[in-house]
Amino acid sequence: MKYRMLTGEEMEIFDEDFKHFMITNGVTNEEWIEMNQSDLPKATALVELFSDTVLQKVYEKLQFIEFRSDDACMVFHCQKDKMELISLNKKGDQANLSTPKTIHDSLRNHPEDLTVFKTQKSYDTSREEEMHELFEKGCFVSSQEFWDALNVLTN
Repeated sequence: MKYRMLTGEEMEIFDEDFKHFMITNGVTNEEWIEMNQSDLPKATALVELFSDTVLQKVYEKLQFIEFRSDDACMVFHCQKDKMELISLNKKGDQANLSTPKTIHDSLRNHPEDLTVFKTQKSYDTSREEEMHELFEKGCFVSSQEFWDALNVLTN
């Protein structure tokens, strides 16, 4: 498996897509029911393949992801051939970088308690695999607007 199996909740969201996937792979509804009862490894392999396919497409479309904690806010711009990072880091006691509200408050009222830097790197593996690793470490989808707002701080 390249990424991970979709959760039950995610599978519900992609229910129609899964039905089309099964049809494309020549599996009827009756065969799917039978497979779940008599050949669970084969059924699991199909769900794994579907999960990888979905996650690959999702990662291909994403451009911005972020990670937040009390002490740091890291926003990644995942471009075709490189990944850029803007990182806000807490250096004083008054800043908090765990929510959009506290980030805004810290930038406005306690800029002296923050360090900001920007860097970039080429991918060591595929773009999508590196994004997946970041999601596994707690990253989530971000926005270009947030990236652009932080980018002003580094120029």
